[in-house]
This record gives sequence, structure tokens and C-alpha cells, in this order.
Amino acid sequence: MNKTIRRFTQTLPVTLLLSAALAHTQAKSAAPTPFDGTSHPLAIGVLAQGGLGVTDDRGGYKFFMLGGRAGKVLTPNVGPSILHGNFEYGVELFPFWQSYTPKFERRLCTAPGNCSAPYTVGGTFTGISITPILLKWNFTGSGHSKIVPWAQGGGGLIWTNHKYPPFGGPPYNVFNDGPNADTSVWNFTPQFGVGVHYFLSPRRSLDLGANAIHISSASLGDKNPGVNASVQFSVGYTWWK
Repeated sequence: MNKTIRRFTQTLPVTLLLSAALAHTQAKSAAPTPFDGTSHPLAIGVLAQGGLGVTDDRGGYKFFMLGGRAGKVLTPNVGPSILHGNFEYGVELFPFWQSYTPKFERRLCTAPGNCSAPYTVGGTFTGISITPILLKWNFTGSGHSKIVPWAQGGGGLIWTNHKYPPFGGPPYNVFNDGPNADTSVWNFTPQFGVGVHYFLSPRRSLDLGANAIHISSASLGDKNPGVNASVQFSVGYTWWK
């Protein structure tokens, strides 16, 4: 009996160490997210986004786009408490981008009283949007949750098939409707957003976001009415490598 007890006490520490190692391995393999603090995963995803203008006279503006995103985590998990997380650099591309604006009539005036017949502007604008700079912070917290909030800021560029946004009367005047009263097919998109990754598996996530986006040509056109602020919501699916 003493010999059995002695053998048991000698083998117990080894058994406990092996069990702990196995449990750690199983827990690691079953980690709910790819943010384990040591690897720097690559994200490839698809997303849809839409929203509306919210300032000045842009309440009638609506947006819808389809595209994809790519991101690369560049740091381990760092930071205190609720700020604990990692830094990700990303890009977004929307080959399908549309804005739906109110229609109105405009005249082309070259001098007071010398104006063309009225013609319709506004309606649907189609284009391409690229955001080559997206700086994102993933709030990983304890690393055990399937829900990882994030915040991001960035800037991009939109090209549209017509000068955007539509500009001019009514009321008609030379300032609004003269030959040098157009906007631009190129616009910039400084933006800020928040959202969450919900991990369906350790390498797959459903992504929900809300973005505040400013649209401005930076005076590339003669006029720069822009869209001072729009709120756009996104839903996407991401593969993590």
C-alpha cells in the first residue's frame, strides 16, 4: 500500500502538468477569435453599405454600395483594461457605388438674362469608391469573447460618372448657374466609424458598422457644396487568415 501511495504521489505532478498542457492546447485550438496576441492575422471580406445625408439640405441624399475589404493586424494585443487591443491597417473598395439625390431644374447662364432652357440635374450618380487608408483598433479585451468591438478612421476617394453633387438653381442666378459653376467627378471621403466583429468561428466573422462620412471635392471643381456629413451602416463577412 505504501509503495502504491508513493508511486501515486510521484506520478501526480506529471499527470497534472500533462493535463494542464492538454487543456491549454485544447483551449487554444478552440479560441473564439484569431486575436491571440501572438499572430497578426490577415482579413479578407465582403460588405454592403448604405445610409443617408444628415446635414444642411442633404437630408434627401441616399447611398448604397457593394464591395470588399482587406486588413492586416500589425501589432500584438496591448493597452490597459477596456482599451486593450490591436492595431489593424485596412483598405476598402466599392466598385459599385451609388448616390440617389433629389432632382431639380437648372439653367446655364452666361450673363444676366442670357440663360439656356431649363434642364434636369440630380437623380442617381454611379461611381467607384476606394479607401486606401483605414486605421482600425480592435478592442480584444480578455480575448475570450466572440464579440470584438472596433473603431476606425480613414480617408478615401470617389469617382462618379457625373459631377457630384448636383449644383445650381432654383432660384436661378449667374453665381449658381454660370459657366464656372460646376462641381467635380472626384471627391474625397474623410471618415470615422465604430462597429463589432461577431465571430461565428475562430476564422470567420460577421461584421456590423456605423460610419460618419464627409464628402468633399477639396475645391477641385468650381464649386464645392459637398455632403458635410452622411451616416452609413455596413454589414459584412470576413475570412481571417
